[in-house]
Amino acid sequence: MATTDGQPMVVAVCRDGEHRFSKNVADEINLLAGLGVAGDAHAGVTVQHRSRVARDPTQPNLRQVHLIHSELHDELRTQGFAVQPGQLGENVTTRGLDLLSLPRGTVLRLGPHAAVEVTGLRNPCQQINAFRPGLLKAVLDTDADGGLIRKAGIMSVVLAGGPVRPGDAVTVELPVPPHLPLDRV
Repeated sequence: MATTDGQPMVVAVCRDGEHRFSKNVADEINLLAGLGVAGDAHAGVTVQHRSRVARDPTQPNLRQVHLIHSELHDELRTQGFAVQPGQLGENVTTRGLDLLSLPRGTVLRLGPHAAVEVTGLRNPCQQINAFRPGLLKAVLDTDADGGLIRKAGIMSVVLAGGPVRPGDAVTVELPVPPHLPLDRV
């Protein structure tokens, strides 16, 4: 839930040292500047996602921290998909913030010390259907013009390290205009 004053907040944090689809809920994660989540398989200066490593292992890691809004979990439950924090592979689950509408370059302060910069949208793949059949279609939509809408969260890089815990406030710092829309990374 968002705090009583409407402040967006962290509702769950997750990590996994292995390359699995889902991540384990934790009491706390520690963000490492320029790397990602300590102890997470996707932490690193260069790309860590297996499909991207296979294409070009020297690419910068623009997917150090994956964030999903818990409102997506709520939406998916209404469609018959029981999804909990971490099960879609996110590191940070938020509430009270429309992550998908943020422009590229937005800085999110997570608690008193950590900060991430939004790099783009998560591009969900077929693995999501192995987790729950039909879920890929549920996290994709189309806009009025027929354009694809990816709802499976956003990706970011760590600007400032520090611990992140459930209950931490999320503060948004928009970049200088013009604002660039998010695209898949």
